[in-house]
Amino acid sequence: MADNKAIVASEATVILKKGEGRLLKSGGAWVFDNEIARIDGPFNNGDVIAVNDFDGYFMGWGYINTKSKITVRVLSRKIEEPITASLLERRVREAWEYRKSVVDTSSCRLIFGEADFLPGITIDKFEDVLVVESLTLGIDRFKVMIIDLCKKVLAEDGIVIKGVYERSDAKVREKEGLQRTKGFIGAEFDTKVQIVENGVKYIVDVENGQKTGFFLDQKYNRAAISRFCKDKKVLDCFTHTGSFALNAGLAGASSVRAVDASELAVEQARENAKLNGLEDTVKFEAADVFELLPQLEAEGEQFDVVILDPPAFTKNRASIKNAVKGYREINMRGMRLVKNGGYLATCSCSHFMAPDLFSKTIAEAARSAHKRLRQVEFRTQAPDHPILWAADESYYLKFYIFQVIEE
Repeated sequence: MADNKAIVASEATVILKKGEGRLLKSGGAWVFDNEIARIDGPFNNGDVIAVNDFDGYFMGWGYINTKSKITVRVLSRKIEEPITASLLERRVREAWEYRKSVVDTSSCRLIFGEADFLPGITIDKFEDVLVVESLTLGIDRFKVMIIDLCKKVLAEDGIVIKGVYERSDAKVREKEGLQRTKGFIGAEFDTKVQIVENGVKYIVDVENGQKTGFFLDQKYNRAAISRFCKDKKVLDCFTHTGSFALNAGLAGASSVRAVDASELAVEQARENAKLNGLEDTVKFEAADVFELLPQLEAEGEQFDVVILDPPAFTKNRASIKNAVKGYREINMRGMRLVKNGGYLATCSCSHFMAPDLFSKTIAEAARSAHKRLRQVEFRTQAPDHPILWAADESYYLKFYIFQVIEE
């Protein structure tokens, strides 16, 4: 059993202003800098501290960093449950048990930050490799302990982890006063890992791929488009390493044209196509989607299925207006390329692009394209990326499938 001794590096207490801490009180994990009245006692940034309401009522145990606007991230809400190795083990164990009940765990998101009550850390499992992304100073102190606990819990199910790679190279770390970092944690290994998802084989480049190397959140959305693709002509935009395109190809599409701006991604996608024997059906090209779509329209191209899986056009509230323009443009262009009665799959992976705003933007695009949309499905991220109510940041992926009809 893990150590039950409290990991409390400071006796400091954060005192909230009267009427503040609304997010924390409604079930969230964050305390913002402007919600704090004062901090009693000495501490170092990264320390575990207590959080009290203005009247002394205990609110939780969390770690502090005054360099961040999110000054405290809470890991435990019970005064009798301070942060211990035993508590961290329970968090990891519960996260794994949950995933075993809801997803194919051969490759999955094992730890999803706040939604697994371990704020600031993400751990993806690709077969027998773990990829960790640590974004905050406080969780960095527990990172190796959490990784070791993951190995321990997985080993109980006969899963031996051969290696761990760190991808803590996101720019957001700088807001915590942290350097961006990547590299092996422990022994080195081949960083190109083969996985199978929905029957499709992929090589995941955990060292050089985007984020942790592969977007596991679209797992079941990729499967959902398969039933529309048999004997169909498909266009997959922002294909990255080819995941939607390969699902379409494996489902029996007559042809798939797949596009991404990144030459590296396209090279990897071609490797993946060969791995699945689909190199004659699924063709990849490096191009700017915003330039290609109007060009295809001018050439009179039409497709049975168009898939739009763009990167997040906005990563903060300040750029939402420009993001809306981008989503409206690609959806309007995409709809114009769909044959009458064909299908459009479209999504947004930006947390700041709220569901209502995204659906409104698609509706505006349809009006501009003179198309009518019949909604087939609305989906979100795979359940190994759980949406924790009151932790809004955990809900980010919106995914629609529409039938596109001429007005």
